[in-house]
Amino acid sequence: MGQSKPHRPTAIVVEDDDIQREMLALFLEDNNFEVLQCEDAETAALALKAKHPSLVVTDVNLVGKMDGVDLAHYAREHGSDARIIVISGNPLPRPLPPGAKFFTKPVYPTVLLREAAQQ
Repeated sequence: MGQSKPHRPTAIVVEDDDIQREMLALFLEDNNFEVLQCEDAETAALALKAKHPSLVVTDVNLVGKMDGVDLAHYAREHGSDARIIVISGNPLPRPLPPGAKFFTKPVYPTVLLREAAQQ
């Protein structure tokens, strides 16, 4: 009989910069998250429906028709109770949905992890 693997929460990291996306993903994986990486909000929206993550970390500026703020609203409108963290080097273009958090870049890993753990 095999041992079952301990449950790891799922996180979706949405960032169009490959290096930043990989760094965020590696940090979260090192802190016991299963991570799905997406470079655009449209792909992340599909992942939200399929994987029901406990955490979404998204940049504001993304390739495609949706930005990170749109993705945060999409997640809430479609019933996701995931913790949503939106990051950008610029001010937010419009308000976030209730419960979503905004951090300016650079985001320190300890701050990100502390916010992610507040489930």
